[in-house]
Amino acid sequence: MLGRLNHVAIAVPDLDAASAVYRNTLGAKVTEPHALPEHGVTVVFIDVGNTKIELLEPLGENSSIAGFLQKNPAGGMHHVCYEVADIIAARDQLKASGMRILGDGEPKTGAHGKPVLFLHPKDFQGTLVELEQI
Repeated sequence: MLGRLNHVAIAVPDLDAASAVYRNTLGAKVTEPHALPEHGVTVVFIDVGNTKIELLEPLGENSSIAGFLQKNPAGGMHHVCYEVADIIAARDQLKASGMRILGDGEPKTGAHGKPVLFLHPKDFQGTLVELEQI
């Protein structure tokens, strides 16, 4: 089921400032910000060759990232995203194994324009996991 690591997401309080650190200090190429109202975030991606880093900033007051940043004001690792070939088959297999799918259990369109689901961190050693269909 599990494919390669697609990205590691880092929640940040200031997307412009965080992007500048990666761009100016590490010499990274940072994409333009992309708002994802359905997920309550604005994101940029940094390609590091074998995977990507996603920087997330809250978009709106109801953003789940805002809650994360209240607990972690400086920001921090938010989730890891793994690729799967068939997100519905992965979801069904995970549910049958007793894993919890966040939200209504139906895939939503993610930052790459592909279906995504999030898995409960309590089922994955305290780590929020995103699955993205490739």
